[in-house]
Amino acid sequence: MELHTLKPAKGSVKNGKRIARGQGSGKGGTATRGHKGAKSRSGWSRKRNFEGGQMPLQMRLPKRGFKNPNRKDYTALNLDKISALVEKYGLTEITPEGLNKLGLTKKSEMIKILAQGDLAKGMKIVAHAFSATAKEKIESAGGSIEQV
Repeated sequence: MELHTLKPAKGSVKNGKRIARGQGSGKGGTATRGHKGAKSRSGWSRKRNFEGGQMPLQMRLPKRGFKNPNRKDYTALNLDKISALVEKYGLTEITPEGLNKLGLTKKSEMIKILAQGDLAKGMKIVAHAFSATAKEKIESAGGSIEQV
């Protein structure tokens, strides 16, 4: 037995349908595509959200409101979460790069410090934004703030 003599088992391979090979084949003429219409033509593919010519749903629904292209989305980080991170990892300062290394945020995310919970000890916190009460709590605990 050699590679060039190998054959599949008898009956395991069927011949495919020979479409569009004349009337005698039984699959000639329209080549099993039916008569006329987009599906019968070459190059046809179903488009996303196509509803057979009916007005698509996304065009029928009313559009409301305003989407601000300049909106800034912040990832919220509360003081209780920060104090838990300090206990767990023994951090001396909180920075976006440090949080990124720990896998808590992505590089592109902006961080806002919020005031839920309390800070156990004073530390330097670097972030993109701070709530007013979070600033007060950090400074009263003896920490410092740096806004990126």
